[in-house]
Amino acid sequence: MAPIQLALDEPETSCFGNYLSGLFGKKQPEQLSFKNEKFTYPVSSGMEELPRYEDCIEQIKKLNIECTDEIKQIVNHAIDSISDELRAISLDLHENMETGMKEVHAHNILTGFLEKQGFKVTRHAYGMDTAFTAEYSRGSGRRIGICSEYDGLPGLGQGCGHNLIAISGLASAVGIKAVLESGKASVKYDRVTYKRRIIHCANNHQYAKMIAIHDVRVEFFGKPSHAAAAPWEGVNALDAIVQVWNNVSMLRQQLLPTDRIHGIVTDGGQAPNIIPEHTSAFFFVRTMKLSQTKGLMKKLENCFEAAALATGCQVKYTWREIGVTKDVIQNSVMADTYAHHMEQYGIRFPSKEEQISKGGASTDMGNVSYEVPVIHPMYGIHTTASNHTIEFTAAAKTPQAHKDTITASKCLAATGIEVLLNEEYFNRVVKAFEKDLSEN
Repeated sequence: MAPIQLALDEPETSCFGNYLSGLFGKKQPEQLSFKNEKFTYPVSSGMEELPRYEDCIEQIKKLNIECTDEIKQIVNHAIDSISDELRAISLDLHENMETGMKEVHAHNILTGFLEKQGFKVTRHAYGMDTAFTAEYSRGSGRRIGICSEYDGLPGLGQGCGHNLIAISGLASAVGIKAVLESGKASVKYDRVTYKRRIIHCANNHQYAKMIAIHDVRVEFFGKPSHAAAAPWEGVNALDAIVQVWNNVSMLRQQLLPTDRIHGIVTDGGQAPNIIPEHTSAFFFVRTMKLSQTKGLMKKLENCFEAAALATGCQVKYTWREIGVTKDVIQNSVMADTYAHHMEQYGIRFPSKEEQISKGGASTDMGNVSYEVPVIHPMYGIHTTASNHTIEFTAAAKTPQAHKDTITASKCLAATGIEVLLNEEYFNRVVKAFEKDLSEN
């Protein structure tokens, strides 16, 4: 396959900052290296038994790739032509951040842009005020989707770069639409945004592991009393919360290294001279796979019940009504194709196993991945900052981050077009999806 003709001043680093910073770089015999010396990372030891990167690329070359140079030029031109508009949208979303389910401004900007680009837009889709769909069709055939998310983090703003993820969805959608309009493909293209990020179902946020997550709110009910005059008359609900924290801390020794339990106190009492009669906390549990979640949930519930028994409090806990956010099942065929396209820009991914070992975040794209083939690829924005930090928030608005997003969007669009054009490739995508689902 001929390379996509676009040079970068510098290669990429990881979107997820420090804990994925070793994942991307140029080809070198002994290390992953960037031209800028501060972006040089040693390959993790003990990986020799894993498949070589070159072997993975050779498997891709065996496919009959039909996304030709001509088609890629159509994609690139279409995305480049709207780059300035996308930059303005990205900066607007960065400056005017809105938290989840409250993205009214973002909803209006994104739907307005897509409508102007010729998509059929449905605002407030699926019963959610800030969800939308934008569709374009040219003939019958396969249906594919690209997702965007556009909310921010309380207190941090765009600390996960969702202003970039939002415009990546727009760019990929416009790129694929341009190919359909050119007559080089005649299939149904459907860009869907389920309020957050979406046969090719993709989001630009090759393989970093996105794990399952569930959350629970717990309350303890005691009896108030004067904390100095008659504390023995009270039943201390704050003691129960403290006991939960101790229980969880001790439980971690017996958890899998990949399991996570973390939370915050949402009510610790009203005044220091009153024995608290009510306290509450909010916890997340995370596991590598959906099938492991129920066991960890039960262990946390036991921590709650034990704290109530030890302190004499009553306890109430409520798991999120909509259920578990599942782990993402990355489609290996599409992920490898995305990586192949990214390599044409000098961006190299290590093995699938090494990437997965660096993961730990969660996304509702996981639920989609249990229904249709999905990729949820990463790309770097030239920062060593971990996301969900002030430093990453600042990095998400830089010109280089925008340039990196445009590059990744072109590769995502090229991967989607392959699904549309190539019957053999499509069948491999489906076969890989069915295999992964059966093993999960």
